[in-house]
Amino acid sequence: MVKAVKPADLRAKTPDELEARLVELKREQLNLRFQQATGQTEAQSRVRVVRREIARIKTIAAQNAKNVAGAKTSAANA
Repeated sequence: MVKAVKPADLRAKTPDELEARLVELKREQLNLRFQQATGQTEAQSRVRVVRREIARIKTIAAQNAKNVAGAKTSAANA
């Protein structure tokens, strides 16, 4: 079973790397849904892991965007 990526590892990545990983996971999620619908899926737990990793990446991307926006606002006020 493939383990999920830790949040610290995701925070170290650039926004482009996060976006690329998100696209990969969305594609995998789609494939898993098709497998599940046709009864071919072998790793039921992988669906949950993928879904949580997508949420983790989206959360970190939102935090990064908020930090960047806050830094711009602080620089403009100074």
